[in-house]
Amino acid sequence: MRAPRFWWQPSPSLQASLLRPAGIIYTSIAAQRMRRQGEKADLPIICIGNFTVGGAGKTPTALAVARILDAAGESPAFLSRGYGGRLRGPVQVRMKHTAFDVGDEPILLSGAARTIVSRDRPAGARLSYEIGSTVVIMDDGLQNPSLIKDCAIAVVDGATGIGNGLPLPAGPLRAPMKVQWPAIDAVLIIGNGEPGRQIAEEAERLGKRVFRARLEPAMDVAKSLEGKKVLAFAGIGRPEKFFDTLRACGATVEAVHPFPDHHRYKAAELTALRQEAEARGLQAVTTEKDFARIAAVKEAEPWPDLMVLRVRLRIENEAGLRNLLLRRINERRLHVA
Repeated sequence: MRAPRFWWQPSPSLQASLLRPAGIIYTSIAAQRMRRQGEKADLPIICIGNFTVGGAGKTPTALAVARILDAAGESPAFLSRGYGGRLRGPVQVRMKHTAFDVGDEPILLSGAARTIVSRDRPAGARLSYEIGSTVVIMDDGLQNPSLIKDCAIAVVDGATGIGNGLPLPAGPLRAPMKVQWPAIDAVLIIGNGEPGRQIAEEAERLGKRVFRARLEPAMDVAKSLEGKKVLAFAGIGRPEKFFDTLRACGATVEAVHPFPDHHRYKAAELTALRQEAEARGLQAVTTEKDFARIAAVKEAEPWPDLMVLRVRLRIENEAGLRNLLLRRINERRLHVA
């Protein structure tokens, strides 16, 4: 789905007000679900989630956390429900799998560490243990109560925060903030903006750790984009953020094509995009997640000229985040012992 604009307005709009009754029902269900007692896994569980629907930067954060833990001597495994994939799992992502099998995010994650897709999160955690992992990084699942989390980090887009602050469908919140705040240990604000600053202040008031980060494009790709006229397309939570990143790289964005989050491309759509780029003399550029889904479209013609913008998360206080993660992991192990 594509998030409606009124979700991200600072104060509730008329549309949001009209949808509030439905939000009350959703709120009640979500709150009851989050309060359920989860199962304790055999391994420490690090959860990377967000308060809202849409792209806040969970996957780059999960990759950064895996890098930190790997450098500390851990053997992390990603655990994902595999949104957009057909396999229920539990299954370990292999080279043979495509985004249509396991979802686009697990395809990206599997390039960095062992990745398990499982709609049943406890079953996925058990498989992570069986294959020799020492810690599980749950990509998304902050509102999923099936596993007890040893450390939960909420990722927040600094430019949008929590939008109008209302739960679905009146706003972007997956559950009321009064239910979500107790479920987390820290927030990670990606990028600048007043909405993110407000969330950081609230987190500090509640005694939560606050970390800040920014997404940086790969230097080689960014340099090659400088001065180029491009056609940009993306099916992610906030395509506008991707388009702005291209502009920041020095590219002239002549055409944009936003698609819904996790959009499943058809061969005809890809052909039309390629033909438009060629006819207008533009360089076509997309995201890593989109490319994972494009690679799964077997009917599509090869597109060797398509450029993919890789990004990496830079965390300002990485040492502080590492200390938090390792402390929670060690506390869990001491408790078990």
